[in-house]
Amino acid sequence: MSSETNLVVYIKPGCPWCVDAVAYLKREGFPFEEVDVIADPAQFLHMQKISGQSCAPTLTYGELMLPDFDVDEMVAFFEEHGITAPSSSL
Repeated sequence: MSSETNLVVYIKPGCPWCVDAVAYLKREGFPFEEVDVIADPAQFLHMQKISGQSCAPTLTYGELMLPDFDVDEMVAFFEEHGITAPSSSL
């Protein structure tokens, strides 16, 4: 991952797909920002604006975006775009 590109995951607390996505990212060593769109209505509106929908999780990485996904879809997205955790590049 590029140091100037941030991985951002928009989540809703209690959402099972959000819980799984965050657990995967932590387990694999991805640095990321977790944004709770329920606690921050402005972030919820931002997520809706950039993704065109209200489902979580939604992930952004630079100009790339993956809305409403599960872990398998996220892994495929990472592979397609060559996104790896810093520790996995060793």
